[in-house]
Order: sequence, then structure tokens, then C-alpha cells
Amino acid sequence: MQTFNLNVESSSVSDTTVEPQKPLLVIIGEDLGLEAIISNVDSPSVPAGEPRKPPGMITDEGFGLEIVGNEVSYGQSQVVEVKADIVQSNTSRISLSSPICRLPTEILSEIFLYCLPEDEHLLYTSRLAPMLLTTICRRWREVAVGLPMLWCRLQLRVGYNNWQQRAFCYDSWLKRSGECPLSLSLRCRTDWRELQTMLQPYVRRISSLSLIILSCNSPFMMEDFDALKELTIHQYIPYHSARAINPTLSTLPVNLRRINMQDIWFDRKLLDVFTDFAWARLTHIEISIDGLDAFTRLLRLCPNLSHLKMNAVFYPIQLPEPVTHTNLQSLCVSWDANWNLSGELDLFKVITLPNLRVLEVCHTGLWPHESFMEFLTRSKYPLERLIFDSAAWTTDRERAEYATLIPSFELKADAESEFDVDEE
Repeated sequence: MQTFNLNVESSSVSDTTVEPQKPLLVIIGEDLGLEAIISNVDSPSVPAGEPRKPPGMITDEGFGLEIVGNEVSYGQSQVVEVKADIVQSNTSRISLSSPICRLPTEILSEIFLYCLPEDEHLLYTSRLAPMLLTTICRRWREVAVGLPMLWCRLQLRVGYNNWQQRAFCYDSWLKRSGECPLSLSLRCRTDWRELQTMLQPYVRRISSLSLIILSCNSPFMMEDFDALKELTIHQYIPYHSARAINPTLSTLPVNLRRINMQDIWFDRKLLDVFTDFAWARLTHIEISIDGLDAFTRLLRLCPNLSHLKMNAVFYPIQLPEPVTHTNLQSLCVSWDANWNLSGELDLFKVITLPNLRVLEVCHTGLWPHESFMEFLTRSKYPLERLIFDSAAWTTDRERAEYATLIPSFELKADAESEFDVDEE
């Protein structure tokens, strides 16, 4: 049983009253977690000189509650205020007795990090962490707001309603990230300039950026994003795609190393717009290539490229000038050669990759075995791992030869594949 005294002065008691006012008692029943506040709220003031009645004492043995009342008269509004203060105080007191509220801040912070959604970038919404964590209680809010790692990932949208309100919310979120590196997703339907202005105080902390381009009204310029290391571009513009992305990719940040642009198809003409200097520092690229000449141009643009993943369309055109790339270590290429069943794909005739360690092929159609073997010989058999999609039309003899030459040869199972050109 806990008893708390609350002294409340009442203006309704006559100034001539000699007897001191009795305290209002708040009784909490420990076994039920209940609170009782008993007072003669609406009782009239006691005239001066008239004897007072002693306060009553009621004991309920079943609930273990002890109720002591006095006759101090309150105005109704005062009673409501006092009750609200007491309830809030006792709620805080009871909540602090919960085991999770007694956890050290360091452990509570770790738990908060595990509460974050698994999405790469987080939404500004009170329904999900980290915003949800700030609405539970005062201590949780203080811990969440003071934990910069909770606020490092965010989705931002421009071109929708209430931009000023959105900008205020986004800015408040980013301020809580302290000095941590930022990973942001930016979706634009109109003009990038408002968003770039809002991000200006944070550009030197943005290490990962995803651009979702829904309009080509203005380019997104990144030359002052010195901390940017990873860039992803999604484009949903059916026409004038070059107008939307050319200025963005013409001047790249000095520390940018990885670009994912698999939603955008690049032909030779589009790649010729970019300078070797702008792309020379890139080491990882995911891209879609339109034409074999675009592939060789890409290799020349990126002399430090070590990992390349591409979708490709190759046409029966005149062979481009051969290229040797000494730094490429991993190549994942997906293309469909069904359009040219009678001919041989010329991809491996124009490249030499002496440091290629991993080749993954997702290919539908006749596999160019002879030119591939020439490629391996010309590159001095650097491959350590070869991964084939089962849709590639290869023979048992060819696969046996690859298994002999290459330390790790894998054939991916494809239940939908109906092709197997086995030799009798």
C-alpha cells in the first residue's frame, strides 16, 4: 500500500476558519494498480463557528484500499486539474517500474535499432520506427531522438502536395542524424532544385543515393557530393531520357565508385557524351547495354572497373575495335541470342580480360563455344569460376571441357528450360 499526500489550498474555505485544512490523500491499491481520490467535491462551505464533522475512514478488506476523505470544497475545474496531474504523475511512476524502462540507455538503443524496418530507405511516418518510438513515452523519445543511427536512412519526395511541410519534416529528421553518413532515396516528379536546396547542409555526409527520376524538367547535379560512394538511378521517362540523365552523369563526385543504372539503356551514342575523366574512377557498374559497340565503349570509359553486371542486346553489326581491359575481375552478363540461331555471338571475339576471375552468364540461345575458348586462351585462362544458366545451348562435351579447365564450374538449374544440345 502506497499513500501520497497532496496539499491543496481552497479559496472556498472561510478566512475565519481556525481549524487547519486536512490533506487530500491519494491511495493506490498495489494488488490492483488502482487509484482512488475521495473528496466532498460539491459540499458547501462550512460557516464560521459551526463545528466540523470528522473525516470518515473506510477500509475495504477485499481490495486492500484505504480511503480517507476530507471536507475541503473545490471548484470543479480545480478538481479536474488536480486529478489530471495526479494520474499523469502516477502513470509515469508506474511505467518507470516496468522492466524495459529500467534498461540502461545503451541496451535500449540497441533494441531501437532492431525495431527499424528492413527497407533500404525509411518513410517519414508515425506508424513505423523510428518516428513511432518517439510517441511512446518521454524517455523513449529522448533516447530515440538522441540516437543518430536511427535517422541515417530516409525517403524524400518532391513534386507532391505540401512541400513546405515535407521539407520541414525531412530537415528535422536529418538534423537528428548527427554526423553519421546518410543513405537517401530521392523521388522527383517536377523540379530537383527545391530538394537540392533543402539538402545543401547535408551533401557532405551523403554516402549512398538513389534517384527516382519521374520528370526531365531539370537535372540533379552532384559535383559537390564529396562523400557519395554509391549511386542508383531509376528512370521512368519514356522519352527524352538523355535529357534527364546526361547532365547528372557528366560530372560525377570524386569519391563515387559504384553506379546501378540497370533501368536505363545506353547505346554507343549516349555513352560518347560522357568523358573518360568523369567515369574513370568507377569500380562497380550495373547497366543495360544496347549494342556490342556500346559494351566496348563502356570498357574504355572505365579503366578501373572491377565488377560489371549488365543486360545486353547485341546486333549482327560490324565488329567494333577489340579492347583489352586489365582490371575487370567479375562479369555478369545476360542476353538473348534467339534472334541469331544460325550465327555465332561475337562478344568474346572483341574482348581480352586477363584478370577476369568470375564469369556469370544468363544466356538463351546457341552458346559461342569456339570464340569463348579463343577468349580464354587469349586471356591466359584467368577464370576461377564459371556460372552458366541452363538455358544456354551447350553440349555435354563442352561442359566437360569447362569443368576441366576452370576450378569451379556451375550449371544453374532452370525448370523452364527445354533446350539441351547433347552430342550423340
